[in-house]
Amino acid sequence: MSVTSLKQLEKHLNLTQDELSWKEGPLSVPLCITDHYLSLIDPDDPDDPLRRQVVPTCHENMTDDAESPDPLQEVPHSHGERLVHRYRSRVAFLATDICPMYCRHCFRRRFTGNMMGPATERDINDAAAYLGSHPEISEMLLTGGDPLTLSDSQLDHMIGVFRKASPRLIIRICTRYPISQPDRITEDLVAMFKSHSSAPFYLMTQFNHPRELTEKSIRAVAMFVDAGIPAMNQSVLLRGVNDNADTLEELCNALLFNRIKPYYLFQGDMVSGTAYFRVPLRKGMEIEQELRRRLSGLAMPSYTADLPDGGGKVPLCGSYIIKSEDKEKGSWTFRTPDGGIRTITDPQS
Repeated sequence: MSVTSLKQLEKHLNLTQDELSWKEGPLSVPLCITDHYLSLIDPDDPDDPLRRQVVPTCHENMTDDAESPDPLQEVPHSHGERLVHRYRSRVAFLATDICPMYCRHCFRRRFTGNMMGPATERDINDAAAYLGSHPEISEMLLTGGDPLTLSDSQLDHMIGVFRKASPRLIIRICTRYPISQPDRITEDLVAMFKSHSSAPFYLMTQFNHPRELTEKSIRAVAMFVDAGIPAMNQSVLLRGVNDNADTLEELCNALLFNRIKPYYLFQGDMVSGTAYFRVPLRKGMEIEQELRRRLSGLAMPSYTADLPDGGGKVPLCGSYIIKSEDKEKGSWTFRTPDGGIRTITDPQS
């Protein structure tokens, strides 16, 4: 059973004054923590990195001029109520605004947790019509909210409509259920996805800390992978949660061992009420460079920012070019991840 109020939460955790001072308002998402995730939190540690992700504080009620409720400009790029088309070849469909557990760093707080519920039949059909008239769209992010709050039959119907309109549509299943409530992942659910076999599915998870990789979570993801649905992870770099190389090294290696590809490490978006989570860019790039020394290519995520005002995603890796092209010699000079110097010579013709 989920905890949905501070009064209930006080029975499980020794709350700090900052936590007790939180007030739900237009800048925040609701309080809801699943029993599974709550069991992973140290009740006596106010700095527990899992606690920080899900227990609200008064800092959420603060904002500054640089922040926005919609920094990725999803609303101007929306077609209908639920379809977002920001990139030429892919769209996001907001299947629901409901989550089993609300992350305090949520970037879509202008939509998430407003209790609107699942997309309507009209929303689904309008999105399918848009897909049918835009053949350049090859991928859809099925997201929200968390789409797996819908029943298997609701998901089956929705996917069937989308795949009928665009049979070769690759669908990314964006969910934190393996982290928040892994028992939701069942053989029946995975079999339902597999029944829509005209194009691939990809499971997109968000593990932010090694302690979230429990036996149940690993087993939940394994059901997808064993069924031929690859799993990829999109972590968010969060102050006080994973903003050090040791934690991220452990997380990325554990993910890879469990057949989950570390895909993105996102810089925190400029979302209203989340400043206390954001890590300075300089520190983030220092962590990225240290991870590049420690991790294999398979285990290394792309440290990336989704730029404000809908600017799109850009990698935040530091440049290893010391001296750009020497046209006379046809050479470039580079710094190695370990601090050495190397030269690459271009062909002369």
